[in-house]
Amino acid sequence: MRDALGLAAQVGAREVSPRELVDAAIERIEATNPELNFLVTECYLAAREAADGAPTALPTGHPLASIFLLKYGPQAQELQEGVAFHGRAGTALIKSLQRLHVDPLEVYGTNCVKFAGCDLGVSAEWLRRELAIVEPKLVVVMGEDALEVLNDLDVPLARPLEPRPGEIQSLTPSIDALYTPNIDEALDEEGAKRAFWRAFQTLGAWYADLPPY
Repeated sequence: MRDALGLAAQVGAREVSPRELVDAAIERIEATNPELNFLVTECYLAAREAADGAPTALPTGHPLASIFLLKYGPQAQELQEGVAFHGRAGTALIKSLQRLHVDPLEVYGTNCVKFAGCDLGVSAEWLRRELAIVEPKLVVVMGEDALEVLNDLDVPLARPLEPRPGEIQSLTPSIDALYTPNIDEALDEEGAKRAFWRAFQTLGAWYADLPPY
C-alpha cells in the first residue's frame, strides 16, 4: 500500500491525483493500525463540526514508522489535497530521504494542527495520542512553533527539547529527537535551504546506526 510520501517516492515524476494520495493514506492506516484510523476519523468529524467541513490534512506515511516528522500546521496545498506534507515540502523531503538512503516507508508525517481553526488543546491531545500509537524511535521536529507544542505535551518521561539544529536529543528513554528549521520556510531562499539540509542530514547517520532487526 502506498501513501503520500511512499507514493511520491515510487512514481517519480508522474502526476499523482489527490484522490490517490488520500485513498492510499486512509487504506494504509485502516489496514495496519485501527487505533490510528479511529483517531483520523475523530479528526475529520471534529473538523466538520468546528468549521462546517473545514479542510483537514491527514497524516501520511507508515503508521508504524520509526521516524515521525512533525511540523506545526498544514499549508494551503496540504489542506486542498487533504494530506500532510503534500506539495513542495513533501517533494523536498523525498529527495532528502533518498539522498540519505532512508526508506520512505519508515517515515510518518503529521502536523501539530490538523485544520484551520482547530482548538490547540484538542490538537495537543491528538498529537499525544499519535505519538503513543505510532511509537516512533525518532521525532524530527521542524520549527520552533512545533517544538513549543511538543514540549508542552506532557509526554510521559519526556525531557524538554532545545532548538539545537542537527543535534540528536533524548525526548524519552525510548524516543530520540532531531530539531530542524521549518521545512515550509526553507523552500525558496538558498540560505534557508542549506540550514535545513545541514540539520536534516543528521537523520542519515542516525538511521544508518539502527539495528536491522
